[in-house]
Amino acid sequence: MIPTVARITGTGRGLPSRIFTNDDFASIGIETSDEWIMERTGIHERRIGSETETTCWMAAAAARGAMAKAGVTAGEIDTIILSTATPDRLLPATAVDLQAELGATRAAAFDVSAACSGWLYAITIAEGMIASGAIDTALVVGAEKMSAIIDWTDRSTCVLFGDGAGAVIVQRNKAGEKAGILSTFMRSDGCLANLLYRPDGGAAHPMTKEIVENRTHLVKMAGREVFKHAVREMSEAADRALDSAKLRSADIDLLIPHQANTRIIEATAKHASIPMSKVYVNVDRFGNTSSASIPIALDEVIEKKIVGPGSTVMMVAFGAGFTWASAIIRL
Repeated sequence: MIPTVARITGTGRGLPSRIFTNDDFASIGIETSDEWIMERTGIHERRIGSETETTCWMAAAAARGAMAKAGVTAGEIDTIILSTATPDRLLPATAVDLQAELGATRAAAFDVSAACSGWLYAITIAEGMIASGAIDTALVVGAEKMSAIIDWTDRSTCVLFGDGAGAVIVQRNKAGEKAGILSTFMRSDGCLANLLYRPDGGAAHPMTKEIVENRTHLVKMAGREVFKHAVREMSEAADRALDSAKLRSADIDLLIPHQANTRIIEATAKHASIPMSKVYVNVDRFGNTSSASIPIALDEVIEKKIVGPGSTVMMVAFGAGFTWASAIIRL
């Protein structure tokens, strides 16, 4: 058995109260239907945050849930790592706002920007910091308010995304502990960046009246090309995670893929030789919540007792950058 240095001891999720169904798009002038969206994506509804339900607000709700389940107080957290593509503001990091909200006065706090793969990147960072001896306890959060950066006039993208947050507490393993993070994998390819990106509004092209009028500060996506790469790269991530953990597909009790759409999920599961009966899907209820999708799902499957102590869970993701990543954990 591969020795582990860190384990997940608590999970939580934070979701906006508003449920926005496919039928609700008619109210904002989008010509689409529940049947059209379901056939192409498997999404029926998603959560949309209000003005006060910010990225930090969702992150704090998820964090408090994870802390309660782990029995960890704010003062015991050494590091807060927040994955987000939708920070509440560009300076300082939203992780610092989260630290202040929680009262985690001892913690260093920083954001990770790796789009949909970001939470798995953050888990890898937390495990490495624990292995180095720098910390003992990390709060790792994926929080996204995608409704703030999508073009609500573009039917091809606005139907895909939702808002939400998921969090975990990662702690140093006890001697002889069987649970833990068994393997992680990360990769990226910046040559493909223009297939899924926000063209303007950053330091290279600061926000102007023209940018807002032209809506070029919002997400753009080449759907067919993204789909092709997502399947290929998530499949690679699954293979690498299994190899590193010295496991086979049959050893996996549950696959939690990034919740982009059902077709990508099904293709990834098929490549990994994992039946859909062992794949968790909640994209129908939440849409694509970017880096929040896997930790939200992880909290759900533990709460529903789909997995429990001793279960082996594989998680894979793919996102803008392009980035892709995976991890296998034993609960």
